[in-house]
Amino acid sequence: MLMTQKIIQWQDGAKILSALAKQNSQKLDPDAEDIHMAVEEAVLAETGPEVGGNLHIAKSRNDQVTTAIRMALRKELLGIMQQVLDTQESFLATAGKHTETIILAYTHLQPAQPVTFAHYLLSYVDGLGRDLQRLQSVYTRVNLCPLGAGALATTSFPINRKTTAELLGFDTVLENSIDAVGSRDFILETQSALTLLAVNLSRLAEDLIIWSSPEFGTVELPDEFTSTSSIMPQKKNPEVLEVIRARASYALGDFVASAAALKSLPTTYNLDFQEITPKLWASTDNLHAALNIFAQLIPNLKVSSNVEGKAAAGFVGATELANMLVRKYNVAFRTSHKIVGALVKVLVDSKQTLLEATPELLAKVAQESSGIKLTVKRLDIVECINPRELVETYKVQGGPSTAEVERAIISTSKTLTQTKTNIIKLQTNLANAENTLNSTVKSHSQSISSKNGRLKNSKL
Repeated sequence: MLMTQKIIQWQDGAKILSALAKQNSQKLDPDAEDIHMAVEEAVLAETGPEVGGNLHIAKSRNDQVTTAIRMALRKELLGIMQQVLDTQESFLATAGKHTETIILAYTHLQPAQPVTFAHYLLSYVDGLGRDLQRLQSVYTRVNLCPLGAGALATTSFPINRKTTAELLGFDTVLENSIDAVGSRDFILETQSALTLLAVNLSRLAEDLIIWSSPEFGTVELPDEFTSTSSIMPQKKNPEVLEVIRARASYALGDFVASAAALKSLPTTYNLDFQEITPKLWASTDNLHAALNIFAQLIPNLKVSSNVEGKAAAGFVGATELANMLVRKYNVAFRTSHKIVGALVKVLVDSKQTLLEATPELLAKVAQESSGIKLTVKRLDIVECINPRELVETYKVQGGPSTAEVERAIISTSKTLTQTKTNIIKLQTNLANAENTLNSTVKSHSQSISSKNGRLKNSKL
């Protein structure tokens, strides 16, 4: 850009570009003040002070560092987006194998209603989809170029900020120079999105930890994601999931720490920013690892579908029994709710389950609890307490019936295909920009043309 804007001589620019292209981070001087000065010193050693001394024209470390962070962050975001998508696809493929695998769902950790394991997995596919939408939205605000803002007020050199933005693969320029160097809200927004993702993954880890315990027995974790006790040989501890659950707090903590560091800073650049950036990279590293584990773990879960006994003991058919009284016997729902609640209490007190419920007992309870006469068929009660038959009655959009889950899998698969296309497009845009930059650098660094001169008042 400095060359095409005739701010530096073409030959000098070619030499600087050639020197920059040769740089290897492993060979930079570790004793330099910082990475910026290390690069500049390496260029000076290659080109001499009269040429290399022009490297820093129209730039400040203030706009350089925020540009570099954004360039690194957008790659991190694309990587995490791809991992979220891979995890969704893993969950979706696993769901396709469990459209008829019945499990019990819980509220307050108490047995609530039967669903399919596929339906459960789809709930996380949808949640991850929202995480992905947030990351895509964040990306649009990360991919703005602050370069050219200088220390805070741009420069008196006639630079072209749009040119550098385009060459670096940014969508456009982050225009106001004070905002460009003094804002780190793009970091907070990224951390916020990553925190929500971490919270979702932590809740999934918690489910699997609880469900893999003998008391629940819903899933069995793959051996490679567990460990045994040093003293109790029968133990199969879900330690990998426990670490994921714990490290989710890191993402939250780093977000809060960054927000606290930024909240009282004066406008424009402050060195406090330097303390925030490592927390950003810690969060991205954390989420990369967690997503990678879940994408491998979920397909290898063993799911127990032997829920009939637990369903009866947990009275999960009680809701449908109340619904049945409304549908078939014209009982108001609140009254039927009261009757069934009283029935459950009687059965619990006598150490029985819904399997022992009879029309006669239900009639007696209805009379005593609500003062109504109720005569139901035995078959009506039986149909309400079979978990598999119950699931198939939940045909409402978003429900766990086999047909509805299969419809959701097909619909979600189409959405993931479109999302994949969008991510590939973003990746391609960056790759094309990098290729264009590299070819431009190669072309210019090999050029010896002097057709572009210096500015008249330049001392270069």
